Amino acid sequence: MSQPQKRLVVVGLGMVGISFIEKLLKYDAKSREYNITVLGEEPYLAYNRVGLTSFFEHRKIENLYINSASWYKETPVGSLDCHVNTRVTGVDRSVKMVTCSNGQTYPYDILVLATGSDAILPSTVPGHSASGVFVYRTIDDLESLIGFADSKRGTNGVVIGGGLLGLEAAKAMMDLERFDKISLLERSKWVLSRQLDATAGQMVVDQVRDLGVDIILGKGVASIKTDETNHVKGVVFEDGQEIECSTLCFAIGVKPRDELGRASGLEIAQRGGIIVDDSLRTNIPDVYAIGECASWQGMAYGLIGPGVEMAEVLAFNLTQAKMHSPRTFKRPDLSTKLKLLGVDVASFGDCFADTHGPQSLPPKFSRTLKNGNGKAAGLANGVKTAAALTQTVQALTYKDPFLNIYKKYIFTKDGKYLLGGMMIGDTKDYVKLVPMVKTMKELDMPPSELILGAKKDGDDDDDLPDDAQVCSCHNVTKGDIVKVVKDGTCKDIATLKTCTKAGTGCGGCMPLVTTIFNKTMAAMGNTVTNYVCSHFNYSRVDLFNIVMVKRLKSLKEVMREVGNDKDSLGCELCKPAVASIMASLWNRHVMDKTSHGLQDTNDRYLGNIQRDGTYSVVPRMSGGEVTPEKLGVIAEVAKKYNLYTKLTGGQRIDMFGAKKQDLPDIWSELVAAGMESGHAYAKSLRTVKSCVGSTWCRFGIGDSVGLAVRLEERYKSIRAPHKFKGGVSGCVRECAEAQSKDFGLIATEKGFNIFVGGNGGAKPRHAELLAKDVPPAEVVPILDRYVMFYIRTADKLQRTARWVESLPGGIKYLQEVILEDKLGICASLEAQMQELVDNFFDEWAEAIRTPAIASKFKQFNNTTDTIANMDMEEDRGQKRPVFWPSSSVTEDFKSLGDKWSSTAWEPVIETSYFDGADDLPNGISATIKRGDTQLAVWRIRGTYYATQQMCPHKRAFVLSDGLIGQERTNPEANGVIEIPKEKASLYVSCPHHKRNFDLENGSCKTDSALSIATFPAEARGDGMLYIKLPSIEELDAALGTKKWMVKKGESKAADPMNALDKRINFIGIRGKKPSVRPLVGTKMTKPVELMVGGGCGSAPDW
Repeated sequence: MSQPQKRLVVVGLGMVGISFIEKLLKYDAKSREYNITVLGEEPYLAYNRVGLTSFFEHRKIENLYINSASWYKETPVGSLDCHVNTRVTGVDRSVKMVTCSNGQTYPYDILVLATGSDAILPSTVPGHSASGVFVYRTIDDLESLIGFADSKRGTNGVVIGGGLLGLEAAKAMMDLERFDKISLLERSKWVLSRQLDATAGQMVVDQVRDLGVDIILGKGVASIKTDETNHVKGVVFEDGQEIECSTLCFAIGVKPRDELGRASGLEIAQRGGIIVDDSLRTNIPDVYAIGECASWQGMAYGLIGPGVEMAEVLAFNLTQAKMHSPRTFKRPDLSTKLKLLGVDVASFGDCFADTHGPQSLPPKFSRTLKNGNGKAAGLANGVKTAAALTQTVQALTYKDPFLNIYKKYIFTKDGKYLLGGMMIGDTKDYVKLVPMVKTMKELDMPPSELILGAKKDGDDDDDLPDDAQVCSCHNVTKGDIVKVVKDGTCKDIATLKTCTKAGTGCGGCMPLVTTIFNKTMAAMGNTVTNYVCSHFNYSRVDLFNIVMVKRLKSLKEVMREVGNDKDSLGCELCKPAVASIMASLWNRHVMDKTSHGLQDTNDRYLGNIQRDGTYSVVPRMSGGEVTPEKLGVIAEVAKKYNLYTKLTGGQRIDMFGAKKQDLPDIWSELVAAGMESGHAYAKSLRTVKSCVGSTWCRFGIGDSVGLAVRLEERYKSIRAPHKFKGGVSGCVRECAEAQSKDFGLIATEKGFNIFVGGNGGAKPRHAELLAKDVPPAEVVPILDRYVMFYIRTADKLQRTARWVESLPGGIKYLQEVILEDKLGICASLEAQMQELVDNFFDEWAEAIRTPAIASKFKQFNNTTDTIANMDMEEDRGQKRPVFWPSSSVTEDFKSLGDKWSSTAWEPVIETSYFDGADDLPNGISATIKRGDTQLAVWRIRGTYYATQQMCPHKRAFVLSDGLIGQERTNPEANGVIEIPKEKASLYVSCPHHKRNFDLENGSCKTDSALSIATFPAEARGDGMLYIKLPSIEELDAALGTKKWMVKKGESKAADPMNALDKRINFIGIRGKKPSVRPLVGTKMTKPVELMVGGGCGSAPDW
């Protein structure tokens, strides 16, 4: 049952009040926790007081409205009730009720006072109540001034006050075009004395005088002269001088409207304003005050900026604090940028630090000021002196009297930190400089560069050098790739892989290999395509859109619609790509009959295949969080099935060495304990890593664990072009390494900064800022759009890092699409993601309970026997497979058919096992055990094929689980001659390293040194499949498992740690030596001796 809405009453419909309402509605849009009632005293909806001057141009109140009248009506039902012309006169805190002057009462659960301020009218000045005296604060003030001025044509008008408001008022009176002369009186020696120094202030004075305003400086008002009817006649200065005028406008500041607070028992500051704490609470429970009526740490701020920040903090805390540490109001930024009487003016940060001393200094710089007694420079008996503190800063000034430009930037003495500054004339750098001051980050440029700009020494060349290693498995450099492309040896990726071996090992270098190939081809003037493979003249993005729009559900349908050969079986490149697209769209189980044959290696059996043909098992631990009970189950499973265990970089536990036939039983025990697949095998979300955040850490400001859990639970199982990972850090210390993830969030005081497009891998990339200070409630919509846009538009096997780089305009374009909805697809992206989220299922659980899937988990399909495929050895208390030998087996296995002494047709398995194979994209395969030999058998489109099970590349017994491909190329695709259809043979692609073996003649299409044995196979009327084989003894002698399995001791030379172990005398996990005395410490004798005249001799090559 949903909770009833809380009643939130806002008193005041000014700029701060409406800002608070807007923010609360945004933060509360999903949970709908609050029903807001706003009571405004004026007869108008919220309007822009900062833009009052424009009212003189159009005289339309509606033009000043911050939101139109329809906006209030269109808010969700039950979220906002707005009442204007309603003055609140009392607050009864005992029953939580506000009373209005019209007799209406409104109950509240939360009360927010945003009553603003009044313009100051100095009651001590004689004549202040005369007719013709005005203030400049509200629409009613302006309408009164306009009506009065109409009867005073040809007279003089005076504005008292040379601050921001005074200059605005002077412009307003000029725009009325009723007065012959406008004078502005300022007690200080220059205008804008709170924002500018004397030089800048005088420049403004000169420019404003040129516009026709008479500025009188250094004079105070003694009295206002009036006639016998109490109408204004002039102003008398304190020095006795006088000027004539008919109209006088005071613009000398504001005072908090705290009368409601006083009457209601709220604490009031000595200088006025309702006292609030850092959370904007008053002394009465559930009553808050924000804006100009609030006094925080003795200060009531008369600017809109601090009020909006208060509104943000309070709205955030009332809605988001459950998922984030509550925010606190801190010393506000009083930076200002305005255009006053046509003059661009800006001040930011600590703009008077060079004359008054800095208000604060960056902590790192402050530490350099400590003297020998540990006291900071500038302290006299522990008390700061302004004169001393000004010596810790340095001002850099630029003045152009011809263009009326003035800039003064203030830095720490060492020039490493920007503290503040001011600008006249040219203020375009204001937006860039304010964040530098706020963050107090050390500058990465000399101070002069901020004013004069950077010196350009030419463009940097960030391309890899030719000797940079691209493929570490086969030591292929960039130069190797470029050479074979330029000399014409390789004209496509497939021949490049065959020729150089790049990408035929782990495959991790393929994105970089592809990039180098494409750039080299383009540089040679050749057309570069990003087709999925030779079977399609379409990219992955094109295929995704075709499959989605045409709602294609199988490879056969896709090939028929857009394939180059409508009857082709596809290959190891396009099958996984199509499978990924279909999983991203239709979300069917990857082991479903129609899609299982498309799955590449790991998805095929829902686990990462390992060196010895076993699998890893990784249960999900969302956000890295796990209970002791689940840890206990994992431990029991690992013991029972003798699994090697290791913590992953994604904060979960990996169990290695699970036999295929044991996987369903292992999953059953984990699922029964409340666990599920962690999708460590899939091109999908892997993990969302988190630090402990505000859950436990004393530095945490955001609930990083809570958010990480929610994000991982949302995006788990969703297939993408490549694997993707997330991270959430609870503060800027960044312990979760979020900026190295495909998406990462870092908690700020205002929410979370969202970073995207980071990754490690062959070419690491730091993530880029997509959005800043995003409240927790808004994180998911942004990430939904980002992930779904990536799924829709990325290339095959393209990580988010390369994808972001490839977008037209990069991160800026992504921001336009995701945040600004440039393409108008955000709603579609969110809806598509929601549909995938709503259709989640656990692949392990479904595999267990679906007999057709569970039956696939066998080592052999003709017997229940099991055998080991590789020797194991103990390492640090656990067993692991022995290391692979460094070389492949180059024995001519394909010629074995000519060498058998005799052969005979032997029945191996019932043909019914292959029922339905002809309708499947990969046919149906079986693994056969005969004697000690393992055989791989397939039925594909009515034909049976049989080969050895061992791939000679690494002597892994895995071929029956490989993808079936068909050699078909298109003359338009890569300029390769098309193979005649009758010669388009089938091949199996080894699931380990994609060595492709012809199913008929056994030759390897990607490495001519390798081959496999093939055998004739046929079905007979007795319902059995027969294979023509030699005797068991002869077969085992040539292909037996015991003969070819990698054995202990065989690969000693390949152990990469041998040399290191000898050098450091490594014998295992270290313990304390008997001679170690922890309370005494080390002697450090020899290191010190070697410091004198020591060294390591000649340096190694690296």
